[in-house]
Amino acid sequence: MNNRRETLRHSLAVAGLLASTGLFSTPARAWTKAAFDAKNVAEAVKAFGGGAPTESKDVSLTGPDIAENGAVVPLVIGTTLPGVKHMLLLVEKNPAALVAKFDVTDAVEASYSTRAKMGQSSDVYAVAITNDGKAFFAKKEVKVTLGGCGG
Repeated sequence: MNNRRETLRHSLAVAGLLASTGLFSTPARAWTKAAFDAKNVAEAVKAFGGGAPTESKDVSLTGPDIAENGAVVPLVIGTTLPGVKHMLLLVEKNPAALVAKFDVTDAVEASYSTRAKMGQSSDVYAVAITNDGKAFFAKKEVKVTLGGCGG
């Protein structure tokens, strides 16, 4: 028990020292904050350097047509496009549209599975942003019967 407490205390001290060194720069935090503060798909895509999104069959999004519980909606996003740097998962009618961001390289298969919280029925978007700033998306409507964002 003492070892666990001591390890936790040391870990917190190291984290505090790293934070105080400026390791987490203000511009990086502000950039991420802008993305998570985005109220719609276009704002979130722009925050990550993407242009106006275009629908593409090379971006995939799978999830339920009807989600019984909006607190845990299973979704899978992916793309077969080359040169993708970010994959975004967005829920249009959530208070903050951005649910998740995945950094992509050509060394990995761009397929991600997660669970999203949805307060109400909404369109869900998977957006792939390429290295040259182009944005491509797939969209799916998910109907929620029991809200997950305080609903």
